[in-house]
Amino acid sequence: MVEQRIWLVTGASRGLGRAFTREALAAGDRVAALARTATAAPEYRDDERVLTVDVDVTDRSAVFAAVERVVDHFGRLDVVVNNAGTMWTGFVEEFTEEQARAQMETNFFGALWVTQAVLPALRRRPPGRLLQISSVAGIAAFPTTGLYSASKFALEGLSEAVAAEAAHFGVAVTIVEPGGYWTDLYKDMPATAPLDDYAALRAELAATSDADGVDSEPALAAAAVRAARRGCGPGSRGQRRSTETVDPRQRRLRRRGRTRAGPHPGLGGMGEGQPGGRTCRAGPAGIHHLRSSVPPADAVPSARGRAPA
Repeated sequence: MVEQRIWLVTGASRGLGRAFTREALAAGDRVAALARTATAAPEYRDDERVLTVDVDVTDRSAVFAAVERVVDHFGRLDVVVNNAGTMWTGFVEEFTEEQARAQMETNFFGALWVTQAVLPALRRRPPGRLLQISSVAGIAAFPTTGLYSASKFALEGLSEAVAAEAAHFGVAVTIVEPGGYWTDLYKDMPATAPLDDYAALRAELAATSDADGVDSEPALAAAAVRAARRGCGPGSRGQRRSTETVDPRQRRLRRRGRTRAGPHPGLGGMGEGQPGGRTCRAGPAGIHHLRSSVPPADAVPSARGRAPA
């Protein structure tokens, strides 16, 4: 029987973070639910298994204080879901400096501050696990999601380095790469002010976008929770479900279209499309990748259509 785990989930009040929280609770675990307005979430208010903490992940001092509070409350941390994020859409030329920095502050620096804050607790009680929520946009960039992809590319590079460093202490890192799905994250998705010069391209993208797509959010969260509890990775006592070892250089080549190996949707510059599917893949020094099905080639995201997670 797998013992009860202590989870810390950022961005827990909506979207994928809420799905992770629900799945962890359904598995019998306890959760620290962190978000800008976590304490206002009615579904957690009367649940003794949940500690809600309001925090802005872009505030490094606040993040460290929040993690300290969680460890003091539960006594330890077993699994961390580094999920808080935002998504700006717009063509690269349209971004203001403020908008570009806002995208990186949350998705990269916010994730960095959380990573730094939780590693001491994870190291103290191996095997710990850090789930870094990336996206298929962290593998391939799409029109109108250039800054979002840049933030996820940066997160994946950071995560590969952390995996190599933390494996020495029995801490495993999983990069979770969801495909496209609708959540309330996209209801208020910010967008740049459109430039008239891009009107034709914007119309073309809108005409080819897929507004239905695959809602992978709950299933992917459930798969990640099961993998974390089972111990998919080094330092675990559970079964390691490993299908392929991926060299970091090979992953970078895949991103840039210089190899056709691995699942991707056949987007321009990446070669022929490969099967998607959900995989938990073991890589070097404790890095794992949990990837949902990748949207088809004609499901190119736009400000109107489905966006990658």
